[in-house]
Amino acid sequence: MTPDILCIGSVLWDIIGRSPTAMRLGSDVPGRITRLPGGVAMNIAMTLRRFGMVPGLLTAVGRDAEGDELVAACDLLGLHTADIYRSDDLPTDRYMAIEGANGLIAAIADAHSLEAAGDKILRPLGDGRLGTGAAPWSGPIALDGNLTEGLLAEIAASPLFARADLRVAPASPGKAGRLLPLLDHPAATLYVNLEEANILARSECTSAIDAAQALLDRGAGRVLVTHGGDLAAEGRKGQGVIRGQPPKVLVTRVTGAGDTFMAAHLVAERRGADRQAALDEALRAAATYVSGEIGS
Repeated sequence: MTPDILCIGSVLWDIIGRSPTAMRLGSDVPGRITRLPGGVAMNIAMTLRRFGMVPGLLTAVGRDAEGDELVAACDLLGLHTADIYRSDDLPTDRYMAIEGANGLIAAIADAHSLEAAGDKILRPLGDGRLGTGAAPWSGPIALDGNLTEGLLAEIAASPLFARADLRVAPASPGKAGRLLPLLDHPAATLYVNLEEANILARSECTSAIDAAQALLDRGAGRVLVTHGGDLAAEGRKGQGVIRGQPPKVLVTRVTGAGDTFMAAHLVAERRGADRQAALDEALRAAATYVSGEIGS
């Protein structure tokens, strides 16, 4: 199986506690706790697979029992796992979140093994398995912000990525600043929410439309900015900013919504959708996801 898109970044176990009750600091309520394959790169890959693409994973997974289970789960989902870096001394990463009826309450991402592995996860792009310096990978790449800022800076300047269509998403607002080396990359499309956009643009915008323009003003070539159920925006250098309205749905989960939005947008464009149609399709897919109408 040859991948037609690469997903580079976090592939880990998502441990999610969900309650139908609105929660606050110190709440102790009944709910459900699940463990599912997750991580930004993984969530994007799963959505791409549902849309008929064959994603290849470039990440770090431990050679522990949790890692073996995780790779087996990826294989069952039809993802290309042959090029994953398996570490003998690093444990498999995990993410833990608490969600209530009022949204995400708190989350902790333990992606330290991915960070420690560094550029080892990129070896297949240079050793002939997926490309070389002379003949680099020329397809799309979904890149997540769980990589260190140093590695993202290396990717921004690397000839191994010179021909790729880079689609970039931060792992969280706390890691949005790591994407600065890719802000003005000519082949990069940034997918961010309003908070992340303001961090990158060093702005205080209150709408996705204004935040998208602020990012363009800072040198970005192409950006997509979401703002929950409010207007979203897509901006391109020299072509201005367009907007889209997410469908109104009952929100039952939020973890993974941004990754679903990014994957759906990429697939829509590969099918030939224009700017507005691709944005609207991505917003519909994200709304369907947060409503719980499709599986995790």
